[in-house]
Amino acid sequence: MTELTVRRRGTLAVASSAPLLVLTNYTVPMVTLPETARSLGAGPTGPVWILGAIALGLSALLLVSGGLADDYGRRRVLVVGTGVLAVASVVAAVSTTVPMFVLARLFQGGASAAMLAASLGIVGHAYPTGRERLRATGRYGAMIGLGTALGPLASGLLATVSGWRTVYWLMAVCALALAAVSAMVLEESRSETPRRFDVPGVVLLSLGVAALVAGVTEGRAGWARPVVLGAFAVAVVLLVAFVAVERRRSEPLLDPELFGRPAFLVATGGALVVGAAVVGLLSYLPSVLQTTYGLTPLDTGLLFGVWSGLSFAASLLARHVRLGAAARFALGLGLSAAGFGGLLNVGDSLTLPLILAGLAVSGVGSGLINSSITHLAIESVPAHRVSMGSGANNTARYVGSSLGAAGVAAVVGGFGVGQGTAVAVAACIVLTGVTAITALAVRS
Repeated sequence: MTELTVRRRGTLAVASSAPLLVLTNYTVPMVTLPETARSLGAGPTGPVWILGAIALGLSALLLVSGGLADDYGRRRVLVVGTGVLAVASVVAAVSTTVPMFVLARLFQGGASAAMLAASLGIVGHAYPTGRERLRATGRYGAMIGLGTALGPLASGLLATVSGWRTVYWLMAVCALALAAVSAMVLEESRSETPRRFDVPGVVLLSLGVAALVAGVTEGRAGWARPVVLGAFAVAVVLLVAFVAVERRRSEPLLDPELFGRPAFLVATGGALVVGAAVVGLLSYLPSVLQTTYGLTPLDTGLLFGVWSGLSFAASLLARHVRLGAAARFALGLGLSAAGFGGLLNVGDSLTLPLILAGLAVSGVGSGLINSSITHLAIESVPAHRVSMGSGANNTARYVGSSLGAAGVAAVVGGFGVGQGTAVAVAACIVLTGVTAITALAVRS
């Protein structure tokens, strides 16, 4: 084994710990939402923000973080982001009110954005081309599935033993450890052609996406309320202004020419759909299971561990599937759609074998999605802009997750738990199936 191989493997191990920690932290409140809301004295919209605040921070800062990482140092951005995550986790652990907890989760989201964009950029820089890059991105993508498995399990177990706050102390310790190891082990890397910091682009995009996600989050409690309509209006104005400003800049935050690349369209559009139809749906289902069937946080964590555990395994083994990245992505979407068929009756009857089978099939599909979309995200942009590619991809994913969770909540609220859940699942089946066909058509 050469010195270069050893160094690359060490880089991959440390960089891949970032999505593992981010996704663990992201999924932590999913199975303890009722307990957390009661403890903090949440009102009608409190649970919505407890669950969705981190997605706002992620969505608003992912693309910005990618540009900063490429231009000012990927290791630096990763270490700073991980440090902020540690501090915000402590604040979450000691929170006594919903606003305090939500603010902590917002900062966790911003920190997570820096970690995701920088860490995938580090992997892309360490593995520039070929099958080694394919293997590396598969392992990186597998950490998304593993983190999604660990978050609910750790949260459910610790909530059962000592309360919901303990897991946030654990997140703080893990974040501090990762920051220290990253600073010691990783080599610094940045673009050979850094650009000037695009202040107008950063401000307009960050605030525009934040307004959009805030409107979607508040919309779960009523779409016609003035605060929701106002947020959407602000989002439209800011995002239109962002496009107009960026078209006239010589060094835009997000190069418009990328939208002429089929791989970029597949990666970014596909990430939006994955966020809406997969992450959004599965973020909502634990609450349905707990409130409708009386399952405990640990029960729910173990149940969804089937999905996320198989997602982890499928990501690791995805390189053995002899298909191109886009075709593998389409296959993953197809399997996710098929697996969701087992969830159609979740709101009416708890048919555990059928639910487990559905989660298992969709978990395998999710693993193929994570490995292929990670590869597409960095293959679809120039080599010196790999963190920007990661930022764009993950921005689409987490905006999609907010839209999806809001859509599921609205449908369930309108139709009732039984019929509403069936309608939401059916919509996700259609969305993932159509996207799979589109991915194949675009890349053919």
